Amino acid sequence: MQQADVSVDAPEQDERPTLAELAGALGLRERKKRARREALIEATHRLVERDGLDAVTVEAICEAAGVSVRTFFNYFDSKDDAVLGHTPWPLRTEAADEFAAGGPTGHLLADLEHLVAAVLDDPPMGRQSLARALELASREPRLLAKHLAWMEQHKGQLVELVERRLGDEPGHPPDVVAAFAMFLTHATFMRWDAAGGQGRAPDHVASVVRELRSLLTD
Repeated sequence: MQQADVSVDAPEQDERPTLAELAGALGLRERKKRARREALIEATHRLVERDGLDAVTVEAICEAAGVSVRTFFNYFDSKDDAVLGHTPWPLRTEAADEFAAGGPTGHLLADLEHLVAAVLDDPPMGRQSLARALELASREPRLLAKHLAWMEQHKGQLVELVERRLGDEPGHPPDVVAAFAMFLTHATFMRWDAAGGQGRAPDHVASVVRELRSLLTD
């Protein structure tokens, strides 16, 4: 008599992705998004430098970057935003939360240095792109006005962050601290750019602070 097959199928393996796989997929997706954004910025800069701001169209930028117009508007609201590389630069980061909680040292100026270093360590676009954007903005009044408005928007985020840090009875005006942080960020980047991009931008924060201390005590 033929023996009945009573084998039981092994349970199927869990094919759900692991946390590490999910993190890797998200990291890859973010790198692709950043590369596409950089390509759009680079194409915009190249065309604007060659043809002038008013002569460049979104369609021309998309053709040069090899993307669709729909894709362009997934990254930027306008041609001017692409020139300036304006993208969200959120402060809801680990470094920002640490600053708001009173860290990492407990001293406001030192902690501002850490915060600025963290911001500059992960800019929304590369050093060369940012330098070209600032150069183009200096030539075009409307770009400069738009860039200043963008900075003012981020100043509002900084004020909120500083208010979280200083509490209900701040020892320093939060708007002044936020303005200082913005100046420190800009001055540090300019110092880094003037040095030919040697090293990392955060490496120049301390020297800028030393010079500001010297100026204020002169």
